[in-house]
Amino acid sequence: MSQPEEQPKSPATPGAAAQSPPSGAGSGATADSGSAGPAPRTGSDAAGARGLDDMTIGELAFEVTDRATVLFREEIELAKTEVSEKFNRLVRGSVVGVAAGIFAVLALILLMHAIAWGLNSAFFGSSFWAGFLIEAVIFILVAVGAGLFARRSFQTSAPPLPEMAIEQAKEIKSDLEGSRSTSGEVKS
Repeated sequence: MSQPEEQPKSPATPGAAAQSPPSGAGSGATADSGSAGPAPRTGSDAAGARGLDDMTIGELAFEVTDRATVLFREEIELAKTEVSEKFNRLVRGSVVGVAAGIFAVLALILLMHAIAWGLNSAFFGSSFWAGFLIEAVIFILVAVGAGLFARRSFQTSAPPLPEMAIEQAKEIKSDLEGSRSTSGEVKS
């Protein structure tokens, strides 16, 4: 009964099974790409089993294109992962910072109210508005200083770039340029 299920998976021609290499042989480029299930059969699998010296120019071009595509996809995945990790760290830090800021503001309100009433009773007697005015001026000076500090921090900070992926892409580019300049003859 299991025979009819296996027939669609077998090659269309009877001799093709003996010619194609076993699953997993070949370039290995599609096996590391993280795709689920068996990799689709390509021309580079059969060419990769023979070795680079025995390949034609067309097979070599296809192999290079196939490997470059896999490499490009992996670089994009690395960049996405790196940016998302940095973004998640920024979000977590921001949430905790906002919560700390809320509690600090509430405590500061209570503290400043107590200081204003203390100034009124110690120096101004019956004119209670003077203590609150002094505190308002202090608050304005602190707000201006904090605003200038925040502006300078935002101007000097860098966006969350995928630095590792960019560096690796530059290395790959220099390796490829180096291999082009030192490449010898290719069999056809």
